[in-house]
Amino acid sequence: MSNLVLRIVSAAVLAPAAVIAAYFGGWLFAAFWCAAALAVLWEWTKLVEGASWILAGIFYVGVMVAAPVILRHDPDLGLLAILLLFAVVWTTDIAGYFAGRAISGPKLMPAISPKKTWSGAIAGAIGAMIVAVLVARIFGAFDTFAIGAIALVLSICSQAGDLLESWIKRKFGAKDASQLIPGHGGVMDRLDGFWAAAFVACIIGLLRGGFDSPARGLLVW
Repeated sequence: MSNLVLRIVSAAVLAPAAVIAAYFGGWLFAAFWCAAALAVLWEWTKLVEGASWILAGIFYVGVMVAAPVILRHDPDLGLLAILLLFAVVWTTDIAGYFAGRAISGPKLMPAISPKKTWSGAIAGAIGAMIVAVLVARIFGAFDTFAIGAIALVLSICSQAGDLLESWIKRKFGAKDASQLIPGHGGVMDRLDGFWAAAFVACIIGLLRGGFDSPARGLLVW
């Protein structure tokens, strides 16, 4: 319970800061993600061993900055793309956490993350789809099926990013990336899912909308 309280308090501080940075965009948004990336790079270098792992970390933090900045740069739908990412990742995490604890059941990947369950993964994905559709409706008339499908894909990516980081921590014998965020561990522990979801969202957006309209490429089908 004490850990849950710490998680809630930390989230109550960090989530509004992320949303405010997204709202204003520009240099403030870029600076926010550069600061997050520097913290993750510090955690990564403390966690891993070997030159090839350090190179992987540079790619990791590069994506962490580039993906959200590219999406937010879209003048028309950049803000919505980022808010949708936040909604998907946060809902996946929250719904998965509480559903997993309440329902329990078969483990998702016990060798990598013993606490994660299939019930939590499914609940997180369904919750993310519902919340994403609601967020999109605030901004206009978007294709409900398309937004739900994108949310499902990004929720799965978010959970895959979480599992990837769990595998890396297990490989190097660490429970958390650091203790920078009370109740959450390190910055990397909080952004592993966002990193993966933002990376895939950015790729989809660039393939369909190019550098001029990546958010439109992601959201308008």
